[in-house]
Amino acid sequence: MSEKPSEEESSAPEIPDDVWEQFARDTEQDIRGSAPKEPSARARLVTERLRQQEARGERPEGWRTGPQGRATDGRAARRRRLWAGAGVVGALVVTVVAVKPSLLPGDPFGAGTPRAGASPLPAETAAPTAPPAAADPATPTLDEPFAGSPALGWADGAAGIVPPKATAVAGLSKERVELALQQTRKLLVHANLDPKTLRGEHPGAALAILDPKQPELLDDLNRSLRTPGEKDDPLRMFSRFDPADVELVGDVVKTRGRMTFEKGDQGGVAVHADYTFVYPLVRTDGSVEVTRTIVRRVLEVELLDPDRYRTTPGRLNVLRHDVNSGNTACGVYDGYLHPRFDMSDPTGEPATGPTTDPYDRSEDLDANPDACGSVSRV
Repeated sequence: MSEKPSEEESSAPEIPDDVWEQFARDTEQDIRGSAPKEPSARARLVTERLRQQEARGERPEGWRTGPQGRATDGRAARRRRLWAGAGVVGALVVTVVAVKPSLLPGDPFGAGTPRAGASPLPAETAAPTAPPAAADPATPTLDEPFAGSPALGWADGAAGIVPPKATAVAGLSKERVELALQQTRKLLVHANLDPKTLRGEHPGAALAILDPKQPELLDDLNRSLRTPGEKDDPLRMFSRFDPADVELVGDVVKTRGRMTFEKGDQGGVAVHADYTFVYPLVRTDGSVEVTRTIVRRVLEVELLDPDRYRTTPGRLNVLRHDVNSGNTACGVYDGYLHPRFDMSDPTGEPATGPTTDPYDRSEDLDANPDACGSVSRV
């Protein structure tokens, strides 16, 4: 397949050397790299017999052809040879596409969700206008914990938290904006991706980014961590799981969202962050059923001007921190997320809120933590 056929070997029209060689290289590389198996011996035999017939100017009778003897005109014979050559090229193209459909541009088959090993989606720069397309139906496993999830093509962990390019805004320097964006990113990472935080340990790295001079904030958060309850729930700021109950499958949490900035109402750099985190989990009792909990957070912070306010330089003031958690127990206020498993007895109270799509980032976040409902997919 790596050499151009001679005229004696084929009656197909001549193809320029550079075109044929490029085609042969690309075809050979794609087929060898992607084909699950070689054609059968029967298929090779049939293909060779047809090629030889075409080379001799013969054509088997078929439902579109009359008897072979009807095509005696010289021009008709040349047309047959032309179409035979095009047919060979077309067959090769069809073969390559069949074993590697990703070679086609766009999404002609409407796959919607990248398959395993596909490149991550580009960073989100604007609010989506619709929920993600339905993924291929697949059950998550220990080896493929994101199978069947729209998050399969999302970025891994902190790689999915990409701040926009910092620029000066309304009298605030580019450096000041960059500091606010990076501190916001660190807060999201330490509050939602840090392994210690996820295991339910004290999220000291996240708390260290917050301004201790902001009235009541750190006191409230520390109290919720010490004695969690319905009014003092650390899950409103941190993603935490009970290590005696569940553990992450692997070390990847899928992340997607965006960040914007502007001059805040208090004259500092205000940052708005909207991110969704997908956690694959398994029970620690030895079962192998994998499920996922999906957490979406909306966070608004401001880096105040220390010349105008009593603030700690470089620390963030939190203006808003809302959360929606999909596929977690309702009415449990022990400071942990409790994912639901199909093969285990449900934890907590029955869901009373509406059924929602936890992957839908096109709608505003429901800031009512009491409206605990069910999810349409995990």
